[in-house]
Amino acid sequence: MDNFLLEVPVGVSGRHVHLSKEHLNILFGNDYELTPIKDLGQPGQYAAKETVTIIGPKGILEKVRIIGPTRSASQVELSKTDCFKVGVNPPVRDSGVHEGSPGCILVGPEGVVKLEKGVIIASRHIHMLPEDAEKYGLKDKDMVKVKVDNERGLVFENVLVRVSTTSGLEFHIDTDEANACLLKTNDSVKVLR
Repeated sequence: MDNFLLEVPVGVSGRHVHLSKEHLNILFGNDYELTPIKDLGQPGQYAAKETVTIIGPKGILEKVRIIGPTRSASQVELSKTDCFKVGVNPPVRDSGVHEGSPGCILVGPEGVVKLEKGVIIASRHIHMLPEDAEKYGLKDKDMVKVKVDNERGLVFENVLVRVSTTSGLEFHIDTDEANACLLKTNDSVKVLR
C-alpha cells in the first residue's frame, strides 16, 4: 500500500452543540459556567453535563449534549439522520463556517435562542499537530483518504486535514458514517495520500 501515510485513532462524534457565552447565558442564566463530565480527544474540549433541546421545522431532538468550552459563535452539529428528524437540510461544512447554513431553535432551562444559522453536518476530518503534518508531508486544508480495515471496510474520500498547535491526532466522523462501517471511538484507521 504505497500511498499509506499513517494510522490514526477514531473519534465518533454524536450530535452536539457548541455555544457562545451570550447564548449560554440566555439558555442557562447569567454568568453560567458549563460543568465538564468527560474530556474529549482534542485538548481542552469536554462533554458538558448540560444539554439543550433542538427544535426544527419538523421535529425535536431532546437532551443534546453541549461541548465546552464556549466559542465565539454557536454551532449545531448533526448527522444526516438527525437532520431528517428535525427537518433541516444543512451543508457539509468545516466547523465554524456558517454562511448559507440553516438555523434552529435551542431551548434551555432558563431561555430560548433562535439561531439564524449555524446548523451543519461536519466535514469528516483529521486533527493533527504541525509536526505530524510536516512529518507526513501534509498541510492544513489538504484532502486525504481514510481506509477502514474491518468486515465492513471502506475508503472515505474527501477527508479534511486540520492542523493546529492545540490538536490531538484523531479522525472525526459522525455517527451515520461510523455505523455504516462499524467504527467506534478509539478504533484505528489508515490515512492514504
